[in-house]
Amino acid sequence: MEEMTWILMAIMAGILAWMGFNYFRLRRAAKVVENAEFASLIRQGQLVDLREPVDFHRKHILGARNIPSTQLKGNLGALRKDKPVLLYENARGQRVMNAALLLKKNGFSDIYILSYGLDSWKGKVKTS
Repeated sequence: MEEMTWILMAIMAGILAWMGFNYFRLRRAAKVVENAEFASLIRQGQLVDLREPVDFHRKHILGARNIPSTQLKGNLGALRKDKPVLLYENARGQRVMNAALLLKKNGFSDIYILSYGLDSWKGKVKTS
């Protein structure tokens, strides 16, 4: 029984280490901001919706450009490195984290993520 306890503790330690590693990796790549700060950055930045087109057309933040996360790598040229990039999806998840890391790796330095994504957005939206 004691051996099983050690195995479970090792697994839990591994999971916690992985979560911590991802947390600090994301913090180096982008700044996660709340609604008010995100809204204040929209006019000066490039607002990117990382969801698929069908979700984007159903509802998106007013002024957003749809670049699905699966197509971001091929569309990096559509974004300017000298302007802030504002990223969001439905809720803050893996897509937005991977997008921020990809942008950072490709020389973008001013990257913001909407905390809790479109699900928590209090500003203007466009719906179909």
